[in-house]
Amino acid sequence: MAWSNTVASTATQLPRSQSPFLCYSSSLPPSSPSFLSLLSTSSSSFYLNVKLEKNHSPFPLLQAHLLSISSQRTKQLCRAAEYQFPDPIPEFAEAETDKFKAHLLAKLSKKDIYGGSVKDVVGICTEIFSTFLNTEYGGPGTLLVVPFIDMADTINERGLPGGPQAARTAVVWAQKHVDNDWKEWTGGEDN
Repeated sequence: MAWSNTVASTATQLPRSQSPFLCYSSSLPPSSPSFLSLLSTSSSSFYLNVKLEKNHSPFPLLQAHLLSISSQRTKQLCRAAEYQFPDPIPEFAEAETDKFKAHLLAKLSKKDIYGGSVKDVVGICTEIFSTFLNTEYGGPGTLLVVPFIDMADTINERGLPGGPQAARTAVVWAQKHVDNDWKEWTGGEDN
């Protein structure tokens, strides 16, 4: 940290219990303002006490730095907001739904809690998953948790057993397979 108007600077080691912060010391007389900041190294932290010439405030420098950071973050957010995900692919949705249904049926059939209602539970999960893939899924970054919450809620509302377990099984499979299958389907393009 270098200011052309600095007169002197000293560093004081901090106890490990204190957290980093940035402050301006107002307890000193206005004729000798002092700017305190925290420097962190891999082993310890230090206060840097920089004395500035009379009537020189570090705030304009600090404000300029904060504005620079703010501007960079705004640019990143704008770029992210401008990105358009691809539209859902109906053929992909159909193929993925078939894989999902086969996995869920095999997995849930092994559990005792479903009894004779396995097909009903799998049917609800498959319908919700298919609707999501056909209307909202547009590649990696668009897999949402909402359809899986809807699965658990719908199963519970209809009085069927194991809604949370079925939704958990469904979301685990989707996290492992859907984005990877999309990449294979589209030829690995980063759309």
